Amino acid sequence: MTKKEISELKKLYNKDGGCITRICGCYVGGEKDKITTFREAFYSLQEEDTYKYYEIFKKTLSGTLGRNLINLEFPLEQEYEGGTQEFLLRLRNSELTDDALLEEFYDRVIQYYYCVGNYLILLIHTAYDVPGVTSDGLGMEDASDEVFSYLLCSVCPVNLSKPGLSYHPESNLFQNCNRDWLVDMPEIGFLFPAFNDRSTDLHSTLYYTKNADELHEEFVDSVLGAVPPIPVSSQKEMFQALIEETLGDRREYETIMSIQENVQERIEESKDNPEPLTLGKKDVEQIFAESGVPQEQLQQFDTVYEKVMQEETPLVAANVVNARRFEVKTPNITVQVKPEFTHLLETKVIDGRNCLVIAIEDKVAVNGIPLYDETDV
Repeated sequence: MTKKEISELKKLYNKDGGCITRICGCYVGGEKDKITTFREAFYSLQEEDTYKYYEIFKKTLSGTLGRNLINLEFPLEQEYEGGTQEFLLRLRNSELTDDALLEEFYDRVIQYYYCVGNYLILLIHTAYDVPGVTSDGLGMEDASDEVFSYLLCSVCPVNLSKPGLSYHPESNLFQNCNRDWLVDMPEIGFLFPAFNDRSTDLHSTLYYTKNADELHEEFVDSVLGAVPPIPVSSQKEMFQALIEETLGDRREYETIMSIQENVQERIEESKDNPEPLTLGKKDVEQIFAESGVPQEQLQQFDTVYEKVMQEETPLVAANVVNARRFEVKTPNITVQVKPEFTHLLETKVIDGRNCLVIAIEDKVAVNGIPLYDETDV
């Protein structure tokens, strides 16, 4: 799914979003016990309650595509009878009216989702009458192409509110307030089936994780039946290992900085693309070549790539470089600059010592105190 398609579904969750047919939930205790379950027609809820649910649903479709929101495909075997995709399809087709299917779904989540403390499993069924679109991209509300029937699952921690004092009008005093169990924003969730090309894609799902480095692989593998993606931190580590192993003992500052800049340039060039830029084996090799990696090092790239990656797995470009800062670190000093100002840094040998030189193009302040500048006189 693209950012535009995700945004289209998020807009459904407002006061006019009458396409949610049913909401179900299972409140799970810290010992993996089912405290309670519920199933309601969404339109029967109190209006103030629906707004709180809308916040949760929107959050489950929020974040950066490729980091928090990840497109996953089902392996073919999961679409046969007994597979995870086949089970989710039956659950969707039931429109959440089959108690036995719901209980089985809750059991699967409880078995494979690890969480310290209580949490709430929320599940909704939505029937979205997809409006048609003209050739110039304008929507036609009265020309529906299909009804997109889908499930959205949100798994939310439930925590006690913080202790404190509150005002009690009856006594005109501030007294200890009662602590309540509050539902937090979701940690994980998914949408099934995917809404690819603004149409139903039964072979894919959109997975959400609040923490891009904590993917809950067992949940992805056993509840969704999809291949868990590589965590963001691991993607960065793999890319760094490719650089280190390829350069060997020729890890020069200028080459590493050039690699960073070339990746950033590609990300900038692809910013209007609907899907995040990924880097495959050939892409990485080309970036290394453009960044000045010596030919004799590049000759070992195939071996290095096989050693580090083990299999052909594209890396999300935005996950392997820091778009907000460029960092040079020693045991005692750390220098951080915005990527667009890396040209102000260079390495030089001064009096026989390797030095990092920072070009000063503006005024300098030390602990907030501006240094004397003769141009101020």
